Amino acid sequence: MKPRVLPVVFLTLFVALSALTVAAAPPNIVLILADDLGYGDTGCYGATALKTPNIDRLAREGLRFTDAHTTSATCTPSRFALLTGQYAFRQKGTGILAGDAALIIEPGRFTLPLMLRKAGYRTGVVGKWHLGLGTGGVDWNAEVKPGPLEVGFTDSYIMAATGDRVPCVFLDGHRVVKLDAADPIAVSYGRKIGDEPTGKENPELLRVHPSHGHDQTIINGISRIGYMTGGQTARWVDEDLPDTFLREAQGFIERSKGAPFFLYYATHEPHVPRVPHPRFVGATTMGPRGDAIAQLDWSVGEILATLDRLGLAENTLILFSSDNGPVINDGYRDESVAKLGAHQPGGVLRGGKYSNFEGGTRVPFIVRWPARVKPGESAALVCQVDLLASFAALTGQALPADAAPDSFDVLPALLGESALGRDHLIEHASNTALRSGPWKYIPPGNGSKRTAATNIETGNDPAAQLYDLAADPGETRNLAEEQPERVTAMAARLEQIKAAGRSRP
Repeated sequence: MKPRVLPVVFLTLFVALSALTVAAAPPNIVLILADDLGYGDTGCYGATALKTPNIDRLAREGLRFTDAHTTSATCTPSRFALLTGQYAFRQKGTGILAGDAALIIEPGRFTLPLMLRKAGYRTGVVGKWHLGLGTGGVDWNAEVKPGPLEVGFTDSYIMAATGDRVPCVFLDGHRVVKLDAADPIAVSYGRKIGDEPTGKENPELLRVHPSHGHDQTIINGISRIGYMTGGQTARWVDEDLPDTFLREAQGFIERSKGAPFFLYYATHEPHVPRVPHPRFVGATTMGPRGDAIAQLDWSVGEILATLDRLGLAENTLILFSSDNGPVINDGYRDESVAKLGAHQPGGVLRGGKYSNFEGGTRVPFIVRWPARVKPGESAALVCQVDLLASFAALTGQALPADAAPDSFDVLPALLGESALGRDHLIEHASNTALRSGPWKYIPPGNGSKRTAATNIETGNDPAAQLYDLAADPGETRNLAEEQPERVTAMAARLEQIKAAGRSRP
């Protein structure tokens, strides 16, 4: 009797068609955005003193980018650009916001979550927001809106600003979580309110002391920026932040698993105040900052485990990155400088958070999508501002003519199908610099060359600066005097792009 090979053929065909179906289906998208994580802060980007096995796993199983950027060297403007597809310097009021600032993304604007929602995605944000809430004069005891739900998200569980700014509470949708109506919240950034102790007046009550600023209302033994009264039952415990945000992120994935979803998971680590959970205290030799990065890596691993458990990993595009470059002393005396050792948070890059040097905006950037993206490394120039146009292309959505003016479709680069990304990029800190291929131009600037509080090189200099990053990624050799024609051309192009109001064709 002849062997029955026909069923084997059918089985092979079925498996092949199933793989094609998975690859063709709209992928789930999980964007994990760390806070103040530097280019050199993970093992897959060269760190040896820090162990980041879960982030390294993403890099091993995905595509690791070596020239990927935020638009700005600080958090509010870079997050604004990521969600809107527009450079933040084009809109006033997009600098680092107070915790009670009004929403800076107008409701109805074509945003990344709104675009994906139109494509049939459930869209959730969990973690740090820092893009303002309400229209000014927020009443934290009523519905707090507009906010994430008004700019495209279907689900929202956030902190209003940062861990070092009041109000130190969570918001689920439009409401503060666990708020007691008999203990209303009041917040002020202009003057002291109430009689709660402050770090400046009562340093004996602190368990973490400020190094500069951060000396106002004390919450959980840590003084913050801004004044707050009330809301005692609603106030977070710093050590529990990662567990809380992780639980909410996992819950969103569970609720959304039946259809395509987009999760913007904005972790707090390693932003100040660095108060890791006791499970991670001592996980590294670097004190709270190193331990916070270990905690971040654990959170990434838990997200991966959730996707694996639910059978979603194959067709989920995970993008891991950071909102700007690294900073060591950013307001608290937490031994992060003393215990840094030989570790270089920015790797070979110069500068860091607040800087126009590459360390300000060049960040870790990893894409993993097992169904479609082959593991490897890419030197393509890409930016977080490009996610809107690129994911629109991925999901078959057309961009309105007036939307995402600075977002380029670099989807082939993100998927590893092309070695080319965008041809230029404006990097924004105290000044605006231009990347054009491997060349970097920083215009003359009159500000200080180094920040007094954080000890970071700003990139400011009275003379123009020009660097060939292909040969000199650390920006050590200024070639401006040797190549005046290139300086003139790049200066003119920078001004033209800024004046045009858009860079997308």
